[in-house]
Amino acid sequence: MSHQDASKKSILFALLANLGIAITKTFAAVVTGSGAMLAESIHSYADCGNQGLLFLGLSATKKKPDPEHPLGYGKEIYFWSFIVALILFSMGGLFSIYEGIHKISVHEGLKNPIIAIVVLSVSMILEASSLYGCLTQIKKLRHNMTLWKWVKNTRQSELIVVLGEDIAALLGLCFALISVVLTVVTGNPVFDATGSIGIGVLLIIISFFLAVKVKSLLIGQSADNETCTEIKILLEARPEIDRILNLITLQLGPQIMVAVKAKMTNVDSVDQLINNINTCESELKKINPAIRWVFFEPDIKE
Repeated sequence: MSHQDASKKSILFALLANLGIAITKTFAAVVTGSGAMLAESIHSYADCGNQGLLFLGLSATKKKPDPEHPLGYGKEIYFWSFIVALILFSMGGLFSIYEGIHKISVHEGLKNPIIAIVVLSVSMILEASSLYGCLTQIKKLRHNMTLWKWVKNTRQSELIVVLGEDIAALLGLCFALISVVLTVVTGNPVFDATGSIGIGVLLIIISFFLAVKVKSLLIGQSADNETCTEIKILLEARPEIDRILNLITLQLGPQIMVAVKAKMTNVDSVDQLINNINTCESELKKINPAIRWVFFEPDIKE
């Protein structure tokens, strides 16, 4: 399975789950008057929009290079991932905190709290299914790597965003459910408002983490360590190369650029040197189809 296929499936799982959850939560928020439920519904709608933006970003990466963008549009997925983090921070986190603070002063209590509890419980099941689907797709890509190590090393910003959203959504639902139950048990509506504030703080923390992760990719990050090692091993093993002097990789969305400076094996003609370089470039692209551009500089010293 390609990395993009895994990303598309994860985004689709999340979109379908969030759309159903958002509609259900909206109905429950209107019926119950729950601030935490309203915050959760806004969060789910924001997530639906986020998944749409990620689909847009993945589609943009397929555009062919042109004179203004000679290395293609692969990094556009990082831009849209960063926008998603901002939306999660503003529409999700800040709105939830505002709603919670507002409800503390004007809360009229919950109506039909059983509906809120049922909706939140069902939503947790759906959100857990979405998270499971995302983790399943990630497992196909991370091989023997631990999840946390994969999160730190991966260059797939869209999968990181979906994973972060799913985790935030599931924890947010837990906060909302606990706050509604406490409100019912104690009769104090402040618990419901506090739940909304807690959801907002959680979303801001998650969005900050996502923004920092995507920022590195936007600035320009190398391919992951496993890919860099694979490239270096292949080049060092090539008979056409005497020694690697420098190796630079750059992750451009789903594509990779490789720049190599190497001392080549002595040959009798320039034509043979060119053929050797072309062979090395061809072998690189063969072992990793994500390698789109290879710039090769023969030299005798760094």
